[in-house]
Amino acid sequence: MPSRSGPVHVATTTRKYKGKVYKTHLLRRTYREGDKVKHQTLGNLSHLPEHLIEIIKADLRGESSGGGPWRIMRSLPHGHVAAVLGTLKQLEVDRMISSRSGRGRDLVVAMIVSRVLFAGSKLACARAIQEQTMASSLALELGLQAVREEELYRAMDWLLERQGRIEKKLAARHLADGTLVLYDVSSSYYTGRISELVKFGHDRDGKRGFPQIVYGLLCNAQGCPVSIEVFSGNTADPSTLESQIGKMRRRFGLERVVLVGDRGMITSRRIEEQLRTVEGLDWITALRADTIKTLARQGAIEPSLFDERNLAEVRSPDFPGERLVVCRNPALAAERCRKRLELLAATEKKLEEIAAATRRAKRPLRGKDKIAMRVGRARDRYRVGKHFVLEIEEDRFDYRRDEEKIAAEAALDGIYVIRTSVEPHLMAAEDTVRAYKDLAKVERAFRSLKTVDIKIRPIYHWLEPRIRAHVFLCMLAYYVEWHLRRQLAPVLFDDEEREECESQRASIVDPAPRSQTARNKEASKRTAEHWPVHSFQTLLDDLGTLTKNRVQLGDTAESFYQLTQPTAFQQHVLELIGVTP
Repeated sequence: MPSRSGPVHVATTTRKYKGKVYKTHLLRRTYREGDKVKHQTLGNLSHLPEHLIEIIKADLRGESSGGGPWRIMRSLPHGHVAAVLGTLKQLEVDRMISSRSGRGRDLVVAMIVSRVLFAGSKLACARAIQEQTMASSLALELGLQAVREEELYRAMDWLLERQGRIEKKLAARHLADGTLVLYDVSSSYYTGRISELVKFGHDRDGKRGFPQIVYGLLCNAQGCPVSIEVFSGNTADPSTLESQIGKMRRRFGLERVVLVGDRGMITSRRIEEQLRTVEGLDWITALRADTIKTLARQGAIEPSLFDERNLAEVRSPDFPGERLVVCRNPALAAERCRKRLELLAATEKKLEEIAAATRRAKRPLRGKDKIAMRVGRARDRYRVGKHFVLEIEEDRFDYRRDEEKIAAEAALDGIYVIRTSVEPHLMAAEDTVRAYKDLAKVERAFRSLKTVDIKIRPIYHWLEPRIRAHVFLCMLAYYVEWHLRRQLAPVLFDDEEREECESQRASIVDPAPRSQTARNKEASKRTAEHWPVHSFQTLLDDLGTLTKNRVQLGDTAESFYQLTQPTAFQQHVLELIGVTP
């Protein structure tokens, strides 16, 4: 429950040691939690002269002081820095980077924290963490001054040299033999053309005409990032698997791993050429639509499979020694049926316009080639042209739906097939489907990295090592954010009871339910304890209003730092993550 704040005062303690008297003057805030009175130390004033301490005491008592007015020389947003930097140190990310403290490590830590708080170029980061142009208390907390952009570049090079060791420590913490490893690939566009990494390839960002880089992210079963690797922009997804397998076996020392990847990543060819030859490596993936159709024609997939449940395990001679888990999602089936009917109707409308053009009295459409050209554009616009039978002649055009093809496709609506080499006694069918669905956690990581929070793009670096270091830096920032989100889930729109709800749903094939607690938060914008609910970024903004102020008295050169009094909500948030501002 919210605490009730009390006055700020100066507490003076005196002690004697070996004949000497020592005085300590602490600036404290008194507040009440329930029936208990507690004290929070805001600052140590012991370094100030006695006359200044007396003036401060008099001002806090409301008495007039002769030392002139108080002046706030600088107000530095501090609460969000305390939250992110405190979490980073709890996770010992700084010690993972280097066991020895130093300016290089502090600069890397500053770039990680600033990436979570205000993503931007390294020039913007250098300016933000300088004390004289500070956008937060980050430089003050790390003891950094006069930071130049070139120093950050050297710190990135220094970090890249340690990437292998850092990832090995992360793997030792979050992976173990027999564990599930989620792997997926994404890409980001690039506006330059200098680095050899930057190539034209499969566009995922909707930025046609721009080259890109590709990067693969390894996560544990909970979605916590462990390793990231950058590839050339024209690298095909399956081609990235070899380096990941080698990394898990040699660098991380994992003798047995279950690799989870989508159907575009773990292909049949890749399984035969690479995965089967690696001892201790199992996989979970899905079949492509054309392969599912082949299984249906062979009779391996029949409607009777789903009479009593939404999944069934089948075998096929085309996949010796493997298990195929066939799933049918009724909600997905209904959605695909609805969408197909709408696309068929839209395509019919276009085709009817062409047929009408061949029948009109004035300037009718003539010529088989001209009619075919217009029909081709209309048929392919919504990608359902395969479901129409077309008749094109010199002076007429006619069409009709191919009901047999439509029915054959509709019979497979909502059906997908999970393919795995894991033995049944090690992983049940339901757990296999759940593991494949967990790839959504990697997709959420990519959304955070690319657009929502970390903003890996635009990429301002030209040199290949700097691009790799930038991507790794963003992964470390997401690592800190991932843990922060889990701790702050009660006051975020995130569903903190998601795992409990998943274990209670009737079938793993059904869409993941949202807990009642999360639905209540969405509806009322308040938690059960009446705290406001935030997004991750607005919560950081709220914490940023807790400032660290540089206070100067009169015209003297003496000054000290004092925190503004945190609100009850800010105090609650900091207690959730175990950080003292």
